[in-house]
Amino acid sequence: MKHSVMLTIASLLSILFFTFHLADDIVRGFEPGTATNLSAVPIFVVWLYGTLVLFERRSGYIITLLGGLFALIVPLAHVRGKGFGVASSLGHSSGHFFFVWTLIAIGVTGLFSVILSARGLWSLPWRRPRSAPSSRVPFASSVDQSGPLA
Repeated sequence: MKHSVMLTIASLLSILFFTFHLADDIVRGFEPGTATNLSAVPIFVVWLYGTLVLFERRSGYIITLLGGLFALIVPLAHVRGKGFGVASSLGHSSGHFFFVWTLIAIGVTGLFSVILSARGLWSLPWRRPRSAPSSRVPFASSVDQSGPLA
């Protein structure tokens, strides 16, 4: 399977898991659930645009790389303090399994996206090849001179 297709799938899964997790944070009271949470919508739109529209372009790889790094921060932010295991305030609450599963899924797909984005960026040419000015004008030697005057 092509690496760019795997990157698209991993990035789309990261966006999906991230939105599930944000909704779960709002439901559990970790996020206020106000209009400030809507600031995530343009971020997800840019990430989605970079994933689908800017497919296999340098800017698309950069956006998916930043999105993958952003996804890696989420599990790290929740590990601070008591963490998200049984000892945390979430332990033995309903939906705890889904909460922890989305954190792990975000981390896995985010790291995979970072690796594939870095690989895609590395495989791109560093510069665009410049065409010589003389290549726009046909060479005199390439003109067919086998006509009646030759």
